[in-house]
Amino acid sequence: MSSFENLRIVDNFYQTSLFFPMPTVIISTLCEDGSTSLGPYSLVQPYYVAGKDYYAMLLCCRNSSNTAQHLLRNGKCALNFISDDPKMFKEAVKLSWPGDKPAEKMAKCNFVLEDSLLQEETGEQRPQVLRDAIQVIECTWVRELDGAANDAPGQLDSYEGPYHDFNGITSKFGAHFILRVDKILMKKQYSDAIINGVKAGDFPPLPVDYGYRDSKNFWFHRKRRMRAELLQVRKASLASVRYAADRADDKVKFTDDALETILGVPRVFLSVVLKGCVSWAKENNVELITAEHMKIINDKRAKEKNKK
Repeated sequence: MSSFENLRIVDNFYQTSLFFPMPTVIISTLCEDGSTSLGPYSLVQPYYVAGKDYYAMLLCCRNSSNTAQHLLRNGKCALNFISDDPKMFKEAVKLSWPGDKPAEKMAKCNFVLEDSLLQEETGEQRPQVLRDAIQVIECTWVRELDGAANDAPGQLDSYEGPYHDFNGITSKFGAHFILRVDKILMKKQYSDAIINGVKAGDFPPLPVDYGYRDSKNFWFHRKRRMRAELLQVRKASLASVRYAADRADDKVKFTDDALETILGVPRVFLSVVLKGCVSWAKENNVELITAEHMKIINDKRAKEKNKK
């Protein structure tokens, strides 16, 4: 006999039929007059994380929301990750009432805004970002995916079909937006931690919320001290890595000491790592990659990561 109870699946099941932990972000978008509007969201997550020529986030929201209407119009937004300070979370909840016009919401908003780094660099008009955010992802909607290029703002009651599967207007009241990651911004103390190695005390105080679980409260959880659990280390044999390396390219080869530096790479990523090494070797006219070359390649990757 099952040890579980069967819960009925209803609209907004992630809030009403589950305890579902989610992030809390304030999404900034551009109004028609060029001003910035803010809206709190939790249904946002990584979408394209590797293997494509860009990275992307996925946002799910009401198609009549200010955020959706602004994205349909100009495609620009910024995902602002706030801290778990109760005063800041209270400010986020103030922005969450559906139907308020941007001017009405922003008149009562106490978040301080500053210009987008992308706007400073390119001169392109972008939504402003929250000055007190811990990190910000500046994004552009990839409107050409799933045939959503012609989706337009203006329908505030509902949208009639046909609907898209995963991008643009996806139902009578819903929308999904695949958002290309243009730039990741982070306050220095946290970016330093990522670059130099994260310890338990370095993690930012990001809140986890559980949505509207009743008609009265918006529940969230404050960060506590992080606990580390050691990863399993599974090293491949030199012979198995050599087998893959010998087939990576017909000209570029690897010494044993070079391959020993990547014995800990999971098998599913080994081909990608080897191909990256081969590409570097060809760019630098190297036909036999040594351990010293691997150090140069790793240092190059680290520098590229720090620039992003």
